[in-house]
Amino acid sequence: MKNSIKYPVVIVGAGPGDPELITVKGYKALQNADVILFDALVNKDILSDLDKSIELIYVGKRNNLHHFTQDEIHTELLYHVFQGKKVVRLKGGDPFVFGRAHEEIEFLEAFGIKTQVVAGISSVTGGPANINLPLTRRGISQSFWAITATTSDGQLSDDIEISSLSNATKVILMGTKKIKEIQAVFLNSKQKDTPVAFLENASMPEERLITTSVKEMHQSAIDNKLTSPALIIIGDVVNCLKQNTFSDAINSLNFN
Repeated sequence: MKNSIKYPVVIVGAGPGDPELITVKGYKALQNADVILFDALVNKDILSDLDKSIELIYVGKRNNLHHFTQDEIHTELLYHVFQGKKVVRLKGGDPFVFGRAHEEIEFLEAFGIKTQVVAGISSVTGGPANINLPLTRRGISQSFWAITATTSDGQLSDDIEISSLSNATKVILMGTKKIKEIQAVFLNSKQKDTPVAFLENASMPEERLITTSVKEMHQSAIDNKLTSPALIIIGDVVNCLKQNTFSDAINSLNFN
């Protein structure tokens, strides 16, 4: 069976949503593929200009509605690899940031199949950058946390509580259904006035930014009908979104 393995599986990060945010190396891998297995959060516009001979297979998982289970994805990868095809596994964001890429690599390597990873821009950094929101800022935040709100068993991650004790910026993914729980954790840490940003559909034309505070975040999510996918960004850097006036800018300069 190993004799039919001709090529490594290339695991590519598609970026946060905007099709132009895939890397040049990642797009070249797509152009060179025989078959591409892609996830739900991949913008299909990335695939629209590829040669029509390339087989495109949707294997998305979103909001617990699994078109393919992880085991089925593994089986699908094996099938095409053993057909001697050039296989690309295309994932949203970066494959190693909540992307299960390493699980797939371990599975493939157990069958003697080599892999290559092409990093992508994660929504963790690419989303805030698209709206000019710094995750770190001198005098405000020295670091940031990237946290998944929901664990594999559907519970709120313990890291949410740990992060609430820090002044670092918190970027929380997969948390739109757990906002009330997240709010309770931060209220318990006496951060009721800490600013919060919801960034929905980051980098896409339908991108939407909602700013609020910890004490108002649950009600704000309800009032604004927040949908998934959305980032929850908690920290004083959210105040950097406020636009300075020309006079503010002049006054900030030191001519002495």
